Amino acid sequence: MKRNIKAFSVNEMPNLREQILQWIQPFGVCSFLDNHQYNLPHHSVDCLAAAGALQVISGANTAASIDAFYKEEQDWLFGHFSYEYNTPQNLRMQIPHPAGFSDAFFFRPDHVLHLSNQELTIESYSRDPETIFREIGNIKIKEGVQHSIHCTPRTSGEDYLQTIQHLLSHIQDGDCYEINFCQEFFAENTTLDPAAVYRQLTRLSPNPFSCYYKEKNAHLLCASPERWLKKAGNELLSQPIKGTLKRDLNNLDADKQLRDQLSNSLKDKSENVMVVDLVRNDLSQVCKAGSVKVSELFGIYSFPQVHQMISTITGELLPGKGMKEIIHSGFPMGSMTGAPKKRVMELIRQYEPIERGIFSGAVGYIKPNQDFDFNVVIRSILYNDANKYLSYLVGSGITIYSDPEQEYQECLLKAKAIEGVLGN
Repeated sequence: MKRNIKAFSVNEMPNLREQILQWIQPFGVCSFLDNHQYNLPHHSVDCLAAAGALQVISGANTAASIDAFYKEEQDWLFGHFSYEYNTPQNLRMQIPHPAGFSDAFFFRPDHVLHLSNQELTIESYSRDPETIFREIGNIKIKEGVQHSIHCTPRTSGEDYLQTIQHLLSHIQDGDCYEINFCQEFFAENTTLDPAAVYRQLTRLSPNPFSCYYKEKNAHLLCASPERWLKKAGNELLSQPIKGTLKRDLNNLDADKQLRDQLSNSLKDKSENVMVVDLVRNDLSQVCKAGSVKVSELFGIYSFPQVHQMISTITGELLPGKGMKEIIHSGFPMGSMTGAPKKRVMELIRQYEPIERGIFSGAVGYIKPNQDFDFNVVIRSILYNDANKYLSYLVGSGITIYSDPEQEYQECLLKAKAIEGVLGN
């Protein structure tokens, strides 16, 4: 099989991103990845979309199956790993997440659309790119209705504060140094247009690792600022985020003071450096000895809602190491677990009542040359259009410096954009 490929100039199509999103939505599986024109270091793509599954890779051995795929094929794969992908079934005691995403799911797309520098490249096995381009250009954007969806916390505020005290006791006893604890807010019997809600979410909170992703009836509406892992040639690059502080866009001086406050925060630096050490350890298992380096420590980056502390770690991948070894050594990502990883994942299963599912997992793509880029699924709405279940999860990193009430407020801050979209 050979793809039909053609590039189109799109200088006079201001709504093209939204038109592409609306064009792919009816497909049973699709992925829409958008960096919202952030010109950050280590940039990969502006906007990349895929639709239609010619082949699906899923199940417990997905990572190894991806390696086997690339021994035979040179093609695109799009998909995700859920947080529990590496967790043995006999250890999974929590409620399965009702959003219904697979533990891992990748698809070989029929159609791939890549928007960059005012040029749209369309690749398709089954269709003429000219026809697809005309269909996209003729789409009239459907504006979403205003929702008023009330989400119920699965964990009450009182129980949350009590749980943080228990986790602080574990830290004081030496069980762990840092743990990322998450809580879920959910609504049942909800009806919405997932792509329209995604547009609303990313208008309010545009972020460089946003995505709309659909696996059959399960929809992910994601406004993530965080990259998990990128591969370019033999280089692996990870950029964990630890450290969050609200912005004050009404007062630039006050906003700068908040940025400086985050930059000087011992608590946030403590969180960040622990995760950096964890990522270094993960990468060292699949990278050449001595090649793992921290190229940026405690970088401060500003996003629409918050300032974030981001570090960058790189390493040179060992020959013969593929997705199986990379996932086994480094997933789930340290920024969403804590340290030491094995123990904190046990505590997460003990104290979080429901599985995270795709939240805290990773969505991304693999190129025909096996380079890849994956985000961290945070700041996201999960929705299933069959059982009408809507959910979002938020969390924070708990360390010895943590104040339970401040951690609770940090969770509410991270949920602000989602609550705004849901009408609260």
